[in-house]
Amino acid sequence: MNIQNQKCVMIIDENLPLGIIANTAAILGITLGKKLPEVVGQDVWDGSGQAHLGIIEFPVPVLQSSVKEIREIRKTLYTEDFQDILTVDFSDLAQHCKTYYEFVKKMEKTCETQLRYIGLALCGEKKKVNALTGRMSLLR
Repeated sequence: MNIQNQKCVMIIDENLPLGIIANTAAILGITLGKKLPEVVGQDVWDGSGQAHLGIIEFPVPVLQSSVKEIREIRKTLYTEDFQDILTVDFSDLAQHCKTYYEFVKKMEKTCETQLRYIGLALCGEKKKVNALTGRMSLLR
């Protein structure tokens, strides 16, 4: 991965309660880390000699959006021009499940059009990610 030409962002429903926003960002980040382990830097040591696990080597802005706009972006990501963007999606269906097994079983019975996406993480060519998210504000 060429870090200079790549960009990762998270897009989260701005109307969610703070705890759900935090949980959504955590879930998206963990999955990004699994899919892109090469962007996590080496462990570091502070001046006292204490070790700290490596973190991602570049910023990941967290952007605010509406559920409607998140759905539209997700729809665009299915098109040929954007299929190369690594996409992690998180839905209210997933957020309400207590176990991964429950999530898998519910997803098997749910059409994609029924999903209500509450968060996305995108990572790919900077120009493409900016085309989808460049007008969005940081989540504050």
